[in-house]
Amino acid sequence: MGTLTIRQLNEHTHARLRGRAAKHGRSVEAEVRAILDAAVDLPEENILIALHATFAEAGGVDLDVPERNDAPRSVDLS
Repeated sequence: MGTLTIRQLNEHTHARLRGRAAKHGRSVEAEVRAILDAAVDLPEENILIALHATFAEAGGVDLDVPERNDAPRSVDLS
């Protein structure tokens, strides 16, 4: 695991980080890790929710869902 040192961090920024960390119930170091993780590669939301929102903005999509007429199959679990 890598180590990162940030020099010459503005005091106002550091104070806001402390407040944000307290709000989330974690240390400043853990808060900075969460911010960096989110910034570099973790999606902000589930891809399916994002797709739903995108199609909802365009008016949605109507799909024909066929009726299920087939009887359930029995399953042998032995």
